[in-house]
Amino acid sequence: MAEETRDLSGIGRDPDLFEAFYRQHIEAVQRFVARRVADPHLVADLTAEVFLAVVRSAHTYRADRGSVVGWLYGVAHNVVSAERRRRAREHRAHERVAGRRELTGEDVARIEDRVDAEARARQLGAAMDQLGRGERAVLELVALDGLTVTDAAHALHIKPVTARVRLHRATRALRDHLVPPAVTELTIAPEVMP
Repeated sequence: MAEETRDLSGIGRDPDLFEAFYRQHIEAVQRFVARRVADPHLVADLTAEVFLAVVRSAHTYRADRGSVVGWLYGVAHNVVSAERRRRAREHRAHERVAGRRELTGEDVARIEDRVDAEARARQLGAAMDQLGRGERAVLELVALDGLTVTDAAHALHIKPVTARVRLHRATRALRDHLVPPAVTELTIAPEVMP
């Protein structure tokens, strides 16, 4: 990977600096967004929005608070979160006005197949749903996006020690939720021989 750009102040004014920054980070941003969004068109749109937000907020980056990647993931996190909130509002509005069509037998069978295929993912999702928003955000940035705890802390605007505590709590909660308790050994009396 090329050397990381540390001075972002000119990104909005210097097309060459922006192009270098864009080429250096486009794949990481696309991966970040794609882990959170399934629609490829929306991934492309949100990735573009992330870089627009970078241009608008480049002046807020401070090298003494963390890496450029951590800051960039913080921008991406904000863009994806804003899209989720927008879609939730849109969905609620649509539900108020939309009629519902009746499911056919084929629709039900297809849905049942999907439900069965995604059982383990639902278990993990249910475990993650039990996490507080802060713990989940740190876990996603570290476990899914590969950030260091320090960079995740920078992306979330929290102290690194707070991020470490949240990550510890999150991993412990997931382990407790996903790993069944140990089965206690039963003591069986030996059979009495005649």
